[in-house]
Amino acid sequence: MTAVERPWFALIESNTTGSGRQFCVTAAERGMRPLVLTTDPGRYPYLASDGFDHLRCDTGDTAAVLAACRDLAAGSGLAGVASSSEYFVPLAAETARTLGLPGADPEALSRCRDKARQREVLAAAGLPVPRFGAATTPRQARDLARLIGLPVVVKPTTGSGSSGVRLCRTEDEAAGQAGDLLAVTTNERGMPVPAVVLVEEHVTGPEFSVETFDGRAVEVVGKHLGPTPYFVEIGHDVPASAPAADLAALREVAERAATALGVAWGATHTELRMTAAGPVVIEVNPRLAGGMIPTLIDLASGIDLVDLVVARGSGQEPSEPGARAGGAAIRFLVPTAEGVLDGVAGLAEARDVPGVHLVRVTAGPGTRIRLTRSFRDRIGYAIATGPDAGAAAERALSRIRLRLSRPAPTAEPSRPV
Repeated sequence: MTAVERPWFALIESNTTGSGRQFCVTAAERGMRPLVLTTDPGRYPYLASDGFDHLRCDTGDTAAVLAACRDLAAGSGLAGVASSSEYFVPLAAETARTLGLPGADPEALSRCRDKARQREVLAAAGLPVPRFGAATTPRQARDLARLIGLPVVVKPTTGSGSSGVRLCRTEDEAAGQAGDLLAVTTNERGMPVPAVVLVEEHVTGPEFSVETFDGRAVEVVGKHLGPTPYFVEIGHDVPASAPAADLAALREVAERAATALGVAWGATHTELRMTAAGPVVIEVNPRLAGGMIPTLIDLASGIDLVDLVVARGSGQEPSEPGARAGGAAIRFLVPTAEGVLDGVAGLAEARDVPGVHLVRVTAGPGTRIRLTRSFRDRIGYAIATGPDAGAAAERALSRIRLRLSRPAPTAEPSRPV
């Protein structure tokens, strides 16, 4: 089959790194032509470096996306429509349904993306969730903090990657965080955000994520968070280290949550805390996990979640699991100060650590480092495999040294988000 004869596999926007690129690689390996529909192709450097096709399209306009996909279908054919970006997963599902292609329920995805509505559905189904309430004013947030009991977590209802999520220890802090969030009218993608925030109980205990596919748990991931009052993820371990009974309980609750929300099609990433009373659902994300978790699962267990998602979205059969390393871990490089990145030292030493699979810095010299207290603060990572993967990744990361200059000049490149 020639390149022209191969059907398209449309991706609506993308992650800037990690699984976004891997979606394109996997679609090509499965005999399709990946094409990214995007408002700004410059946001994704891998498009140019890897030679993947893209089409400029207003991805904020549902009709424009549908028209573009109809044109693809009328040409060489369209095998599927998907997205590796949480913000565009409902749109991809709606487009797929309209064109008669495989896809999840778009209404269920949209409902799940609204964290306040998600909590209501889960609570009604009898699933363990934090006490919560939605606030549209700082005063309401203050009242909810008092009602729920301090400390509380205040977060956007449609955010992603821990952006805007903060632990508030006083009523004033809760009101202030709510005011800051309510003043923001668009997210980092320029998309409008609802004028409402979620105020919820601060649940304590080790944090995990359960990666499910078609409603069945695939893997439990151990998560490492940076210092409070923020919730930046700084590392993941596969498989998670926990008693077998806890792992079974986490899997069972995640599967029930996906079913209750109607998102038991394709990939789901569920974050939970293990409390003394059992698992509590923090949030369900109706998408493939970020943070290189799919890569870790592939290395540790041989299960390629990206391939499963692409196969499901194009009506193909899944592949058999590949080789297994038994364990994998990632630790992220997170600067502790702002400035301009002048250089990075210690990469060779980091890569020489036994067990290290990959070390990468994603920010180049001249990049302005700003601390956003979200996933965007991560500018690199170390991945290791084997039974001591976590310790190896930490040793590798400890050898990397950043050189920052301050004060920062006014003109500098910035990293895409």
